[in-house]
This record gives sequence, structure tokens and C-alpha cells, in this order.
Amino acid sequence: MVAGLSLPRIVRVGRGAVEELGDVVAGLGLSRPLLVTDAFLVGTGGAERVTATLVRAGLSPRLFSGTVPDPTTDSLAAGLEALHGHRADSVIGFGGGSPMDSAKALALLGVQGGRMRDYKAPRVNHGPALPVIAVPTTVGSGSEATQVTVITDSGTDEKMLCLGPAFQPIAAVVDADLTLSMPPRLTADTGVDALTHAVEAYVSRKANAFSDGLALTAIATIGRHLRRVYADGSDAVAREAMMLAATQAGMAFSNSSVALVHGMSRPIGAHFHVAHGLSNAMLFPAVTAFSVAAAPGRYADCARALGAASVTDAEGAAAAKLVDALHELCHDLAVPTPRAHGIDPAAWARLTPLMAEQALGSGSPANNPVVPTAEQIQELYARIYA
Repeated sequence: MVAGLSLPRIVRVGRGAVEELGDVVAGLGLSRPLLVTDAFLVGTGGAERVTATLVRAGLSPRLFSGTVPDPTTDSLAAGLEALHGHRADSVIGFGGGSPMDSAKALALLGVQGGRMRDYKAPRVNHGPALPVIAVPTTVGSGSEATQVTVITDSGTDEKMLCLGPAFQPIAAVVDADLTLSMPPRLTADTGVDALTHAVEAYVSRKANAFSDGLALTAIATIGRHLRRVYADGSDAVAREAMMLAATQAGMAFSNSSVALVHGMSRPIGAHFHVAHGLSNAMLFPAVTAFSVAAAPGRYADCARALGAASVTDAEGAAAAKLVDALHELCHDLAVPTPRAHGIDPAAWARLTPLMAEQALGSGSPANNPVVPTAEQIQELYARIYA
């Protein structure tokens, strides 16, 4: 099998790397970036700090801080206006997954036009698009390293998976110092998100030798550091390890795929406004239990990398230990069920058939070791609710 690989051209990793952002952009021959971020990072002074590094490098940036959690097609309109008004030659995504996803979408729409729905999966988008430079401030999405963006259709509440080299950042600047202020809940949710990326990349039907190595390394690192950084957010060593693991997991799934957890997670986020990492965490143990019998060797490898099983455990036993370990991890990180999170049971039941349809429509479940039916997805939604 020939694997088609896509990676950022430039990656700067390490504490303090954000101070080199201006040099990275200038070195690419760009001069008029649109800095895409959110109101929170404006309020913390982070956006001002990044703008200053760009100005010191002789660039002419413009700030757009109108991104929203789980970006929508409506939220992109003001960004496009800012992009065209500035005559931007590049886009910098600064923030969590939402600003980075917004930046990717704006970079493509700013050149090609049309509606975001025109670019959703299964279409593979090759461009053209403006260059994107990604600067993550959370650990989890891996969007700085992926050829994927997720935008919610404001008219239908469908979370649209959009993919292809057009969305691949040309550069990523990965600085763990930007994550030191993350609260425990966000630390937990984004950490499980990164772990989900790595495990799904490894068990995916599209897995390959390149993505395998990145996935197993990320799983091992997350296994050693996630509880530690959840307990102490000021642990700079653990923060840096988790930041690198999230980027590796992003590279892994971008060059393999995600699977059933992500396919089922996106509709939960769209209809009930649950953060992406949290909805992944709600699903992760149950979906793994559903899938594990179809690829016990692959799941056993994940269990050993995570530290949940040893090399002496048989494949089936090791794979079962992974399911147990995920339940224990979600318990330790206080991951709520949808019911405990406050989601109305009647609304959950009413929307379950639509969510199952949207999950299948995204294409991600087709990469799962067990390709589910709509009825099986509905049963999984019912099982995880309480």
C-alpha cells in the first residue's frame, strides 16, 4: 500500500517558540498575515504578544478575534470580510482547535469562494488556498499538523468534516508555555482528545507504518503525563510532553484517519454544544469496547504503549485491559456522562437517529475496525447516555 503523507513544511517546537513566529512568517516570504484568534486570547494579552512578534519582524498583521467555539459557517463571514479588507497573503490560527479550524477555512474560502458545504467530505480539497501558520494554545486538537478542519453548518447544525492538502498548515509553532494557564477541565478534555487521535489513527483501516510510529509514541507519552498535568497544571515538563504528543497524534491521524469515536462525537458537539474533547471522552471507552474484537492485536499494542498491559499479556487480554484503562482514565479525569452533563434525555433520544445518520455521513466510521450500522450507532448513543 502506498501512503500519501502530508505534513507542515516548517515545525518549531519548544518553550519560547512563539517568539520566533514573526521570523517563520517572514521566512516564508509573507508580509500581510491575518491573525485569527478569539476574545479570550485578546483578553489575556496573548494576541497582543503575538502581534508584537509579527511587527518586530517587519510584517503588517491584522487581528481578527471573532472566532467562536466550534466555528460555524455564520462565524466565518466577518473573518472573510477582514481577510479581504486587509488584502491578507496568509492566515495565522492562534488558539485552540476552533481558531485554527477557522483559519484553515478562511484560507480556502478567501481564494476559492463558495460555501463551506461545497468542501465537506468525502471531497478531498487540494487548493488553492492562502498559506496557514498554526500556533496552538491548547493540547489536543492537533490541528496545527493536520489537513482537516471541522465547521458547523449554521443552517443544519451539521458538523462538517472538511479535508485535504488545502487545509494543511505550511508551518506550525508549538510552544508549551502557551498552555500553562489551561484549567483542569480543559486539560483533561483536550488530553483525552489527543489520546483518541492516536488510538484511532493506529487502529484505523487506513493506518500505515508512518502513522503507526507517531501514534504509539503519542499514546505512551500521554499515558505517562496526562494525569500528572491534570493534577498540576503548572508542571511545565508534563505540559511540554503533552504538547508534543498532541502534535504527533495530529500528524498520525492526518496521515491515517480517525474512526468511529470522532464520527459519533461531532454530532454531539453540534446539537448539544459539548466541547469536542469532552464528547470524545464520553464515547471513547464504550466505542473501544464495541470495536476491540475486530482488531485485538492493534488494540493490544495501544494498551502496552499506554502502560495498561505488558508484553506477556496475550492479545485479547491486553486489548481488554485497554478498555478497562480507558474507563479508569475517564473516571480519574471526572468525565461526565451526557446525562450528568445536563443533556435532556428526551432531546437525546429524539436526535439519536439524526446523529447516527450524520456520524455515518462523515465517513469516519468506515475507517473503524468494526464498521457499524446506523442501528448499532444508535445503541452506542443510548449506552453512553447514562
